[in-house]
Amino acid sequence: MAKRPPIRILDAAGSPSEIGAIHGHAYADEIRTYTDARVGLVMSGLWSGGPLSRSDVLDIAESMLPAHEAFDISIHEEMLAMAKAAGITPAEAVVVGGFTDFVDTVRAVVGGPMPESVIEDDCTAMIVPDSRAAGAGIFGQTWDMHDDATDHVILLRVHPDDAPPALVFTTTGCVGQIGMNAEGVCVGINNLVGIDGTRGVNWTSVVRGMLKCSSAAEARDVLLGADLAGAHNFLIFDKSGDGYNVEAMPSARPLTQLANEPIIHTNHTVMDEATAKQADKAPGLMDSSSARYDTATDLLAEGTVDVDRVFAVTREPGAICQAPVAPYNIESSGAAVMRPSTGDFWACWGQPLHNDYEHVSFEPSSPATVVSPGGSA
Repeated sequence: MAKRPPIRILDAAGSPSEIGAIHGHAYADEIRTYTDARVGLVMSGLWSGGPLSRSDVLDIAESMLPAHEAFDISIHEEMLAMAKAAGITPAEAVVVGGFTDFVDTVRAVVGGPMPESVIEDDCTAMIVPDSRAAGAGIFGQTWDMHDDATDHVILLRVHPDDAPPALVFTTTGCVGQIGMNAEGVCVGINNLVGIDGTRGVNWTSVVRGMLKCSSAAEARDVLLGADLAGAHNFLIFDKSGDGYNVEAMPSARPLTQLANEPIIHTNHTVMDEATAKQADKAPGLMDSSSARYDTATDLLAEGTVDVDRVFAVTREPGAICQAPVAPYNIESSGAAVMRPSTGDFWACWGQPLHNDYEHVSFEPSSPATVVSPGGSA
């Protein structure tokens, strides 16, 4: 397999509208292409329980805009400015910027049985507490998606006027998916498939809202108070060593607080309150989620965990670092590893097994430092 080039880093500073415009102008053609693909997937019915016209898809997305504005007006303004600069509508920005939550909403609106063809991001995530990481706790995860998403992976290095600087692993047209801010708060995710979707705010805007916070507890409360559109698991960790795992469904949000052992999560619920709101998963996807959970648990079971060991977990070839295989064609499109107490952030574009991690600074226009497979952090 050919190695990916260095991850694309986009520096953006200023007001929310200025940051959004920089994003939209930089990747305008790519955002339009990715948007058309995502809208087409929903129209096909493969994700939504039945075929829909383009106008019906965008009507549902349009109906979710008030929830985005109510959640955080600054992030909403950034999304609108990105859309305008890229030449897409605000409704299209809801689809491309939060696809997996959007389809939870569509299924709730359309009704009918859950399609067996549902294929959504399947990530393996972990928080290693300070007590197991020699005093410097670590967050790490793969970001796994249908392999057509890999080309769209980018890293936003944002310096907003109204929030701490942040490093945000995401895709073109999306305000944020995984990240860490300069206050030492990091947020990661796993997708879940819910039966209780609403016309709420997409998870991607919620991630950015949480990255405005100065502590894990504050970020947790932002999540618990959000009017969520769909189901995601959120992992939250900060420089003090405080951490949480929240299986966040629109109508249920059970959580676990980090203690003395790693928290590991994949793409199925483990808490009863959330399981009651989880849709059935295809057997192959459920087997993958269980295998990745068990493998990561075994790899982190004993001893001190350093950054190299977390890199190695994301590169594990048997279950965790996924290569695209029909019929699902899911691959590990990238990965991120963060150490909030020291402000260290490493990002990888493409399958970690075959690609470099790059150490990225919060400073604008700073070059990344490459960490090759088998290298030391």
